[in-house]
Amino acid sequence: MIDAAIKALSQMLSPPMRSILWRSIGMALALIVVVAIGLQRLLSWLATSGEVWAEAALGPKFQTSLDILAWIISIAAGLGIVVGAVFLMPAITSLVASFFVDEVADHVEREHYPAERPGTALPLSIAIPQGIKTALLTIIVYLIALPFVLFAGAGFIIFFIATAWLLGREYFELAAMRFRSPREAKAMRKDNSATVFTAGLFIAAFVSIPVVNLATPVFAMAFMVHVHKRLSGPRPELIEPARKTRLPVA
Repeated sequence: MIDAAIKALSQMLSPPMRSILWRSIGMALALIVVVAIGLQRLLSWLATSGEVWAEAALGPKFQTSLDILAWIISIAAGLGIVVGAVFLMPAITSLVASFFVDEVADHVEREHYPAERPGTALPLSIAIPQGIKTALLTIIVYLIALPFVLFAGAGFIIFFIATAWLLGREYFELAAMRFRSPREAKAMRKDNSATVFTAGLFIAAFVSIPVVNLATPVFAMAFMVHVHKRLSGPRPELIEPARKTRLPVA
């Protein structure tokens, strides 16, 4: 597992990968800005117009409570971009990854597994819905865990474990679907759930590093290509030629 992570890290800055790396970072930054601005605008509305609406609906007796809530939301609005960048990064990278998985996987397979049959590129009709599904699921899980972050330090552990599980399963299935049907890829992931989750911990650690986490799609996909190859075992197309060239026994 560590060897696979080292290989993925070392290949990220290789000349063939640099173009993919910069494009994925650019898309991630654009999405972060859009999402963070949207979050900030929403919180600002809640702190102003939303308070007026809530006061009219609930009555004057809730005025003090609404003022406190509006004050908290105002602070949150000021931190909207920071919150969006930190907590939504796994969801954003999940969506970005769907556009670059095949390019990354092709480079890894050509460099490290040149003798094996290359994988088949995933149609965007499969890759993009997979990324959207994981991104939405990530947001839902994070919203559930958010109260624990606000009121207990254990929430950060929940975030980390959830990230490992969500991103581990997504990137593994994307790597596996280059050689298998979606159903077979999911079944393989379930059969190796412990290994896939452990691999997800590496990705969760990577996505937890500010700025560096912009490169998560490239690292995670390269890393999971190695993990999938090791779990797949010897490929049949490599075994057959060896049998044909075996010398006859005297």
